Amino acid sequence: MKMKLANRFWRLNNLYKIIDKNGDSVRFTLNPEQTHFISHMHTRNVILKARQLGFTTFSCVFGLDLCLFNSNTRVGIIAQTMDDVKKIYRDKVLYAFKNLPPSLLTVPGLHPQAENAQELLMCNNSSIAVGLSFRSGTLHFLHVSELGKIAARFPQRAKEVKTGALPTVPTDGIVVFESTAEGDSGLFFDTCDEAQRKARLGEELTNLDFKFHFFPWHQRADYVLPAGSVRLTPEQEKYFVEMEGKLGFKFSPEQKAWYSVMENNLKEDMKREYPTTPEEAFAQTVEGAYYGTHMAQAEAQGRVCDVPFDPLLQVHTSWDLGMSDTTPIWFFQHSPAGQRRYINYYEASGEGLEHYAGILEKFAKQFGYRYGVHIAPHDIRVRELGTGKSRLEKAKELGIKFEICPSISVQDGIDAVRTLLPSCWFDKVKCTQGLKALRHYRKKWNEDRGCFESQPLHDWASNGADSMRYSAVGFKPPVQRETPTHATTTRGRKRRR
Repeated sequence: MKMKLANRFWRLNNLYKIIDKNGDSVRFTLNPEQTHFISHMHTRNVILKARQLGFTTFSCVFGLDLCLFNSNTRVGIIAQTMDDVKKIYRDKVLYAFKNLPPSLLTVPGLHPQAENAQELLMCNNSSIAVGLSFRSGTLHFLHVSELGKIAARFPQRAKEVKTGALPTVPTDGIVVFESTAEGDSGLFFDTCDEAQRKARLGEELTNLDFKFHFFPWHQRADYVLPAGSVRLTPEQEKYFVEMEGKLGFKFSPEQKAWYSVMENNLKEDMKREYPTTPEEAFAQTVEGAYYGTHMAQAEAQGRVCDVPFDPLLQVHTSWDLGMSDTTPIWFFQHSPAGQRRYINYYEASGEGLEHYAGILEKFAKQFGYRYGVHIAPHDIRVRELGTGKSRLEKAKELGIKFEICPSISVQDGIDAVRTLLPSCWFDKVKCTQGLKALRHYRKKWNEDRGCFESQPLHDWASNGADSMRYSAVGFKPPVQRETPTHATTTRGRKRRR
């Protein structure tokens, strides 16, 4: 028995009990994904995964095991909400500890010295705690569950993970960031992106570099349904052909059937919750996004592409010149057919109006733009204390004559953008940053109520989204004159017989 206890793999597969998905008490055993991870674990790890692979449960058991068999060890588990903190501690940490084999609790140091609602302290001076953040002390093992959602809903808490919790882990300690994807921004995306870059370049990792681990749905053995039980849509058939060509292997009929049913249920959330590749996981709509479905449709319909500049049409601009220091500008053209073509986007912060006047001039020379209407929000009329002038007046002195966007509610403006988006085309290169803002513009999350509020979250994405809102509300397309016909030009004249 003593030899078995010295083997971590044996301990993890034999000593601990958990509550499974069905609410039953079962012995914890490593599943294939967890086994692969622990066999390839680095000091710093970031896991992009499909749902229901049990990595939070794994980290709780792994952290408890570290504490039980090592003195003076500190383990911290960070969860998304306070309810998650309580459930993880109660069902995954405390339950596993209290259901250890009775004979094991007679071993010196393995019985609890103290416990509270979030931390278990043992007589060997090791402890495991679950919380929303950690800053003081030292953590030898840190797991952050659903970091993607934390970064999307609670940006300040994600910053606290980076600046508070992460520095508490020594160089030889272990960190695990784990999540499904939640858009292409934030701490989780940035960590995955950098780790993938290092992997592509074959760079040797230091103890402080993150190693990327990806666990897609199709590696899960039980994500299958009987072959022939489901008829795939033409879009799904095309998707599998593309993925098989990209990945170099064939999906089984059973896997395709499972995927088809899940996608029919989850719709646009499927590729985020059960990704086939990392790229598609991060490209999906953000939960609570205002324009997520519209932007997904634009991409699917090929309206995010190389949009050529038409020299015969004027270029109009919309600006967000509110209280925020960041100023984004959309550049667009309106075609006679009613298409709104967004051909460029520029954003900067910490600059005065002179800078942006210079950008207009630069783009005019570089791309041949002939400007039409410049649209600004109504608060551009506010006078600045230092000069006594409004930005509207200052812009006029710089040669920029703004038209003021009507003052309507934010929700009405959002509805106007939603109405406009089906007729919009976006240059995928020049509008990259603006497109990212539109995909990430989302509702504010109410932690107390556990739901999204009816008002937007004000973050980096709201600047570009506000500027788009002004273009939807403030621009009035010119009325197209009907081309005269022969009949109209001869009206009133006598016809020759």
